[in-house]
Amino acid sequence: MEMDEVALQGLGPFATTESQRRALAYFEEMKQSEIGWQLCANAILAKKYDNDHIKFFCFQVVEHFIKNKYSTASQEDRLNIQNLLITWLQMSAYAPTEEKMFIKNKVAQLFSLVFVQDYLNHWPTFFQDLLQYLSHGPPVIDVFLRILLAIDIEVVDRDIAHTPEETQRNTLLKDTMRVQCVPALVDSWYQILKTYESQNPELTCLCLEVIGCYVSWIDIGLIANEHFIERMLNHLTVEALRESACDCFCEIINKGMDSVAKVELIESVSNVLQTAGVLPPNYEDDVDYLAKLSNLISDMGCQLIGCWQRLSKEGTIENTGNALRAIQGKLTFMFAFLGHEDDDVSLATMDFTKEYIGLLKQVGSSAILSQFGMEDLLKVVMKKFEYDDSYNFDSQGEDEVMFLDYRKQMMVLFVNLAKLNQELVLNCVHQLLEMTLSQWKNVTFTQCELAIACLNLGEAIPPVQGNQFTWKEETVMHKCMVLLMESGVSQHTHWAVQLQYFETVARYEKFFSASQEHIPAALSAFLDERGIRNQKGTVRSRCAYLFGRFMKQLKGLVAPYAEDILQRIPDLLTIQTPENGHHQILTTDDQLFLYEAAGIIIISSSLPVEKKQLLMNNLLATTIEKFQTMYTRLHSETDEAKQVMFAEVINHAIACASRSSKAFHTQLTMKQSGLLACYVEALKVFLCALETPYQHQLIHSAVRQFLHRMIVCLGDAILPYVPIAVDHLLKKGDVKDVHDFIPLINQIVSKFKKTIIPFLQEAFMPVVQHIFSVLSQPTDELDMQTQIEKDALQRSFFQFLQGLIANDVLEVISNQTVHTNKVQKSFRDPNEQESLVFLPRRRIRNSNQESNYYRPNPK
Repeated sequence: MEMDEVALQGLGPFATTESQRRALAYFEEMKQSEIGWQLCANAILAKKYDNDHIKFFCFQVVEHFIKNKYSTASQEDRLNIQNLLITWLQMSAYAPTEEKMFIKNKVAQLFSLVFVQDYLNHWPTFFQDLLQYLSHGPPVIDVFLRILLAIDIEVVDRDIAHTPEETQRNTLLKDTMRVQCVPALVDSWYQILKTYESQNPELTCLCLEVIGCYVSWIDIGLIANEHFIERMLNHLTVEALRESACDCFCEIINKGMDSVAKVELIESVSNVLQTAGVLPPNYEDDVDYLAKLSNLISDMGCQLIGCWQRLSKEGTIENTGNALRAIQGKLTFMFAFLGHEDDDVSLATMDFTKEYIGLLKQVGSSAILSQFGMEDLLKVVMKKFEYDDSYNFDSQGEDEVMFLDYRKQMMVLFVNLAKLNQELVLNCVHQLLEMTLSQWKNVTFTQCELAIACLNLGEAIPPVQGNQFTWKEETVMHKCMVLLMESGVSQHTHWAVQLQYFETVARYEKFFSASQEHIPAALSAFLDERGIRNQKGTVRSRCAYLFGRFMKQLKGLVAPYAEDILQRIPDLLTIQTPENGHHQILTTDDQLFLYEAAGIIIISSSLPVEKKQLLMNNLLATTIEKFQTMYTRLHSETDEAKQVMFAEVINHAIACASRSSKAFHTQLTMKQSGLLACYVEALKVFLCALETPYQHQLIHSAVRQFLHRMIVCLGDAILPYVPIAVDHLLKKGDVKDVHDFIPLINQIVSKFKKTIIPFLQEAFMPVVQHIFSVLSQPTDELDMQTQIEKDALQRSFFQFLQGLIANDVLEVISNQTVHTNKVQKSFRDPNEQESLVFLPRRRIRNSNQESNYYRPNPK
């Protein structure tokens, strides 16, 4: 029987879709066939195909047989598979061209799959059979090493989940290998390194990778000896081999073993590396190699700290001291690598740095901390926090994103050091600020940004007694903020410095509570070309948010400046139309923050009520006028694109009015502030938007949001307008409209409870009927989105009924002509049906009332 040549043509990269589909079907057919693997094995042994894709196809069919049928195969079939693999290995030595890497890796995987099933009972000479062919040269050695790596993945790799049976099998395999073949394998590795280190770097690197994998579970003495270490030290001087040699040393260092022996091993390796001149390295060397060395030092440090932790609990004082001294001996290298100008080199030692800071927490006293180089580490971290010259502030790409991620990790180190010794950190920050800000015009902008950023991170330092800025004596943090405010650095021309300045000002609002004389300077910076009028959009947007936060935090303290602030931002509060050609320096989101800030300023000011009313009317007039203008144009416009544009402006105008009310809350209503009439007037105007047939979803969403805010702020003054809003929102509403409307009704019920009953008795049935009408509309079975929306509406309706019950307004339902079972049947979820009956019955039982309405349908 021959293979389907036509189907095999679909395996190439240029095959048509139909050919690929046929090839895939043939692949499935061959896997299920009893003789499919034999056809493929014969094709491989006969060298029938030169096409690599067909070869791979054949090996995949054989792989399926080994994985699924090999364990129950006959002895003859097992021998045929073993013969296939060994014969292919022999043929590879004499192949005119070297096999592709993916072919060699697949064959290595097949060897490993057969190994785990046959080595113990059916193929005990597995390794001897492989070793005898190594003399055939590099092609066979290459596959041999790949087989060992595949076996490591199958048997040793802890990242792969295994069943208990597989784990037991793997343990037995390793135990058997230790006895029968590991010494022979180790000897073969040494011979490969010795023979090919100068002839074939790729083969040597592959061998080092194998050693690194196997050293974790074989006798360490087989590798950590004079012969291997000397050979590997030589590799560290060869550019093509040194990175692989570093990785191999890392695996030796990370081998699990007794803590005392581990410390001795690490110190031995460290001394050898220093004697050989590998450590300290030339820090101007290739960064990839330095990153590997940095990782090696990191592994040494982490392992030593782990040993110290174990020995400090159960070891002798001498052994614990030895571990601690060994750690100290690696600090010089850690500082050098962490502070290296290349961030990849620095990152490679990050784990050691984090573990070391954890060690400092355990060690304790400040004297020991100083002895262990905490100040040196702090200076390195602060220096690495600085932007480098290659950072592109105007067009951030992948490198910039990677640096920002790196900076976050440095920030974590800084914060942890601050928690260890806040006095030291604060003094270092103060020294840096004093040195930098006193001459900020003469230093680089990155140095300025670094100094302010370190101050900004100071918030992570927990104050010793309460607030950092309310102590009777002047604190270091207070001195730092005074330096910042009096240095004039807010005038810096680079936007990164400006942004860091505003971030710091907004973060330390408590400083301004203690030192109110600096508030005018901060406000001026926020309001002029340094802040929300900055040429850089990034700064403008961030300042709009930070300014609002600053106002919210200080409130009463900025009251004396209320009128001045409002007089400086009227143009920024103007709502622009995209078509008018005016350049809007703030985005719509930025403007929302500004409206919120303006509302806070007015409400928190100490001005007379009449003056507050005037200012608030002026603020809302901007939104109302823009709303009315756009609303008129919307109804006269026939072009849909322009309709959308006008509707978006209307939406934004209403949203601005909503945000201006953020200063009000349940404890401070508009009525108490004397500003109720301002928002009632705005409400009357905005409610007319519910009548529009154009872009109603966009406009309705803004009106709903405004109503949500007014329910909180207006109190019972909103009640006369609720029926109007409900009536309009229900007209011609689709599934989404009604679904979005129900939370508004729930909020009204929760807010006013019994007060709203007369209205609810009138509105309940129209609401229910409208919901049922929407739900009963036919839906295409394939229209999943509409079905999802209907399901969401059903859940919202259920929550509406629950809200009526929970807020003790049952009479709203009991006075209706609809029966519970009719409502109940509208829910497909049995839990909702049960709850709908149970909740009101429980409420009635608790109040000793009876009603036939709540008896469940006997059917």
